[in-house]
Amino acid sequence: MQSTNIPFQTINWDDIDKTTHPGTTGTAWWQTIQFKGLRVRVVEYSPGYLADHWCKKGHIVYCLEGEFTTEMQTGESFRLTKGMSYIVSDDLSSHRSITENGVKLLIVDGDFLNTNTI
Repeated sequence: MQSTNIPFQTINWDDIDKTTHPGTTGTAWWQTIQFKGLRVRVVEYSPGYLADHWCKKGHIVYCLEGEFTTEMQTGESFRLTKGMSYIVSDDLSSHRSITENGVKLLIVDGDFLNTNTI
């Protein structure tokens, strides 16, 4: 894994444009900062959001506001509320997000979660 140094910086998320990503139902809005091999996002899911795919990417997810359920393709599900996190490496699960009332998340992912480089 090639490491890239990131100099100290502050991020005012109010200055980061939102991109729209429709789900099977509902909408996700992403504010994304991209570095080499590292992506940091604030993601909001609308009430009634259901992801439109099963994701195999690794993430570190921290729930900032609201609550959501991470559903595993195996049938398991995990409810996360404000202050909770989950962590998974690439290719170790197929998961998707569902929220009844909406949620705001901080999501970090990148090369460091690739199972081929760990």
